Amino acid sequence: MVAGGGRTGEAGEVGEAGRSEEISAWRPEVKGVTEVFHAHFTRHSYPMHVHDTWTLLIVDEGAVRYDLERHAHGTPLGTVSLLPPHVPHNGSAATPHGFRKRVLYLDAGGGPLDASFIGAAVDSPDLVDPLLRDRISRLHSCLVRPGDELEAAARLALVGERLRERLRPRLAEESRRGPDRRVAVALRELLDARVVEGVELSEAAGLVHAHPAHMVRSFGAAYGIAPHQYLMARRVDRARRLLLDGRAPGEVAAACGFYDQSHLTRHFKRVVGTPPGRYARGR
Repeated sequence: MVAGGGRTGEAGEVGEAGRSEEISAWRPEVKGVTEVFHAHFTRHSYPMHVHDTWTLLIVDEGAVRYDLERHAHGTPLGTVSLLPPHVPHNGSAATPHGFRKRVLYLDAGGGPLDASFIGAAVDSPDLVDPLLRDRISRLHSCLVRPGDELEAAARLALVGERLRERLRPRLAEESRRGPDRRVAVALRELLDARVVEGVELSEAAGLVHAHPAHMVRSFGAAYGIAPHQYLMARRVDRARRLLLDGRAPGEVAAACGFYDQSHLTRHFKRVVGTPPGRYARGR
């Protein structure tokens, strides 16, 4: 695991199916996520061990079997597994060809779940929930892209909301509160004031006095666009003006709040339909 958003990747020994074992791990700049871990294992079996974090696991190929509190569990394709902190568990492949998994380790103190959910997670660690799995998968896709931390934080808030609903069903009704126009307007004004420097989701929630998931949902309902998309659109709009002024794409990326030039190019092309360099040459 590498601090500061770095990534490590390595290939291990070749498994029985002739496919090398692969590992990629990093710590994103997203509050509440202590580690992202992607792996393909063919032979490795985890001994009994514990984490001081919540372990949120999805399997993309194969299946995993594990013991938690002396009860056997499994993760067939489509299942979301949530293993609570400080509870011993093991893990091994449930198929001859191993498994490919994506894991989020969530801070037990500052993440979306607190200790009050541990008992419910021990009782029902495997959740068959297509919506939850899709949200987790989209969060993983976002976490591999440096510079999209606001989107990742928003997606994590929605994942946390769904987990709390599943672990405590009575929370589902509370989470279905209608959109709050006041919250949406306040967040838009905050984003407008911080186009370049940006804002963390947790800070924004504190400033507009709303839960992060409720804030994201209210903004989308009010404006038909997610907060991170709104912010990136504002940055792209500013980048267009600077490019037409003759400034280089690399300089424009830094001036508009993008992580780097490739981050600018990805969002600029999605919004404008052409890379920033080609756009500038058409002046």
